[in-house]
Amino acid sequence: MADTALQLGIVGAYMVVALAVGAVAYRLTERTAEDYYLASRTLGTVVLLFTTFATLLSAFTFFGGPNLAFSAGPEWILVMGLMDGIIFAVLWYVLGYKQWLVGKRHGYVTLGEMLGDRFGSTALRVVVAGVSLFWLFPYVMLQQKGAGQAIVGLTNGAVPFWVGAGGITLFMIAYVALSGMRGVAWTDTLQGLFMLSLIWVAVAWVLSAVGGAGEATALLATEKPAFVGLGGGIYTPQYIISTAVSIAFGVTMFPQINQRFFAAGSKKVLKRTFALWPVLVLLLFVPAFMLGAWAAGLGVTVPEGGNVIPALLGEYTPTWFTALVIAGAMAAMMSSSDSMLLSGSSYLTRDLYRPLTGRGDASDEQTDRREALVARLGVVAFATLSFVASLYTPGTLVQIGDTAFSGFAQLTVPVALALYWQRTTRSGMYAGVIGSQVFYGLHVFPVIATVAGLLGLDVALPTAYMGWTPGVVGILVGLLLTVAVSLTTAPAATENRTAYAVSGIESD
Repeated sequence: MADTALQLGIVGAYMVVALAVGAVAYRLTERTAEDYYLASRTLGTVVLLFTTFATLLSAFTFFGGPNLAFSAGPEWILVMGLMDGIIFAVLWYVLGYKQWLVGKRHGYVTLGEMLGDRFGSTALRVVVAGVSLFWLFPYVMLQQKGAGQAIVGLTNGAVPFWVGAGGITLFMIAYVALSGMRGVAWTDTLQGLFMLSLIWVAVAWVLSAVGGAGEATALLATEKPAFVGLGGGIYTPQYIISTAVSIAFGVTMFPQINQRFFAAGSKKVLKRTFALWPVLVLLLFVPAFMLGAWAAGLGVTVPEGGNVIPALLGEYTPTWFTALVIAGAMAAMMSSSDSMLLSGSSYLTRDLYRPLTGRGDASDEQTDRREALVARLGVVAFATLSFVASLYTPGTLVQIGDTAFSGFAQLTVPVALALYWQRTTRSGMYAGVIGSQVFYGLHVFPVIATVAGLLGLDVALPTAYMGWTPGVVGILVGLLLTVAVSLTTAPAATENRTAYAVSGIESD
């Protein structure tokens, strides 16, 4: 009982510290949308790097990834550590830099605003925001599910799943309403540094207890000989590449990540940040996933529905340190959740509420207050519904996360074409965005096939195409549809084909 109280006390204290940082940020936040959502586009290299980093440090990273390394082998490092560190850094430069340039020129806050302005289409703006919020839902749910599992594992079931999931839900609602992007970015930086330090201390502690990395690897080779070779099991080349591409492309279109492309203080900040990104990714993912793999050789028992990291630390480190690492992991989940809800609220108010109520983009004090209320109510409703879904949704953290990643990934190619290919038309964007979403949705939502079957339609689709996942094939579908329809349709009269043009000086 005393251990449980200590563990919960450490987690609670960390949450109080985060709220205190949010309160300070609230006092410094101007009452404008640009400052609340983008910190007035003033983030520097360290803060931008770590807020992006911490925003991605989710239950998928700390629990889902090590769990997969524990059950299937450490090649997951290739997917997340190496390939996504590099692929996302490239996309950050290719798409993020261009978005920063056009966002700074035109004052865009959301992806929907940027696309709606270029193609003169409120409907496209609504579609993009709707798709983004749809896929954001399972990823927010993923954090709540991970928090619930973390508390159950930390307390050996003394505290039920719903308490952990409900606790993080209440926290992120309060934090988003309070702090805005500035507070989120500050706490993200602290949480990123904290978690990065803790995971290396955890590795050192566990390895010192078992005789070093060589001994841990030797035990792994004895217990799981297939784990010390490259490939095998689920790790086919198609699986590794498909998953890496889906995750990197999906991350690029996450609302909370995409908006950070608009928030950088300068072009130098962006260039430094994406150059440092692969290094930071490796520094976290390699030790986290190796802990999961080593645990398989050490004979660690993971309770059903539990996670390997808490189980491993429970055997080889003191209670207080295990609680501290779980507090850090909870912080990572919170840093993802609060960023998701903050960005989601901007999509809700600016891309759905404004157009659908006919309010346009005009702003005054009364409109700002009304939109602030809509945003807060939306955050409460969104977080509450995802919490309820987390109580009943089956599937592992990796499965839930991968589904959301691939859903977002379908947006990346149409957005890239819009930014760089002036021949892209409004009709081409509709075809690419909607067509790829429909293709992917048919594969991941069995209810669609069931309804089609009741209507006499046969839409039985394969789970893979020569080993390639539907997520990656959907990306190619989006490319073909956007290009083909754009080439065969004329631009609409309201399109602004030069909206994204930048001068040589601006793009230097």
